[in-house]
Amino acid sequence: MSTSQPIRCLFAIPRPSYRLGARRPFTISTRLQARPSPKHKSIKASDLGLTSKDGPKPRVSAKDLRPYSEEEKSALSKRYNPEQITAIEAGEAAVDPQDLVNQGAVREDGMRIKYLDDFSFIHPVVDKPIRAPEENYDPNLRFKTEDELAQDLTDWVKDMPDDPTRLDWMKFMDDTRLTVGKEEAERNPRSSLAPEIPKLDILKRTTAGKEDIEPSVERLMRQTGFDDKEIRRFRVKILVTHRVVNQTRLGKIQSLYYLTVAGNGKGLLGIGEGKSAEPEEARAQARNSAIRNMQPIPMYEGRTIFGDVKGKVSATEVELMTRPPGKYLFSPRSGNYRLISTQKTGFGVRCQSLIFEMCRCAGIQDMAARVTRSRNPMNTVKATLQALLSQRLPEEIARGRGIKLVDLRRVYYGGNV
Repeated sequence: MSTSQPIRCLFAIPRPSYRLGARRPFTISTRLQARPSPKHKSIKASDLGLTSKDGPKPRVSAKDLRPYSEEEKSALSKRYNPEQITAIEAGEAAVDPQDLVNQGAVREDGMRIKYLDDFSFIHPVVDKPIRAPEENYDPNLRFKTEDELAQDLTDWVKDMPDDPTRLDWMKFMDDTRLTVGKEEAERNPRSSLAPEIPKLDILKRTTAGKEDIEPSVERLMRQTGFDDKEIRRFRVKILVTHRVVNQTRLGKIQSLYYLTVAGNGKGLLGIGEGKSAEPEEARAQARNSAIRNMQPIPMYEGRTIFGDVKGKVSATEVELMTRPPGKYLFSPRSGNYRLISTQKTGFGVRCQSLIFEMCRCAGIQDMAARVTRSRNPMNTVKATLQALLSQRLPEEIARGRGIKLVDLRRVYYGGNV
């Protein structure tokens, strides 16, 4: 071992220790040590009398639920007969006012239920299901044989009254067991399955002569939910058709292209394209595609659009403008202005033929349109549908601005002004 190391340690001069300064904080907020203490002390809610040992104070007390006065009874007598007033007073007398104060108020605490519901009904999705006890389970439970069921029927015929009625037979059907074993296992069985989720009561649409429906129409019925009668009632119009040639190594392959529009005349509109070597197949493809692509079009009063809208596809630009329903003319007999029927003197649909057919399928009665720049028929149809779907409803604008909207035309004039 070398002796130079301990000698170096003895005669070594201690170096001064350097202390790092305060680091610069990354935030601009004041440090906790430098924050000033509040000037006033915090006051508890119990000191202000806002809380009590029994819980929060109800907004309504039993003293506020007083019986009807003579003035109130006279007001009720104008609307209800004496028997109804007596029934109302008897119903209110049967309810304790303290129960209304304690149980009739809506809870506002943090543990309140987020939805209002009838607690006597068990919701199969939200609530926990009530299951039968485990004692009701019978592992030896089995169905009765035909001989056992025939014996039950024979016993009932022997004990049948002299004048049997339909009610006796219904009681026999309800009381007769179909299994052998514990009665509770059949009446109230123990099951691990969750209760059935409630479904919408949708009527099944059946059609006569279903075997005559084409496979493409049957597939369209499953995709859209419409039956064959509704599909036949849709207004379908071919707007664009031309011949398409595809150059391949085998030569030129010709096919036909169809652009079709479909609608129900009540706000549904859709366009579809079809291409095939056979004209019938191409038309069927375009027709089914248009019905499958139908979308709801917003309409004001069921006749025009909401404001002026624009649509652009490629180099084609379309402008759609709303128009009034009709004119006001002065009537010399009544001495005031009256509205002429909109079907006779309305503005109508003033535009080119392609947009006119689309408005006719959608059910639009009053509208003007202008096509600027390119007038390609395919792009015109697509731009028109894009403009119709880009309408902004007044309710959406009011909700976005945070204001309340009231339509004075509907409130005061029924939409006739």
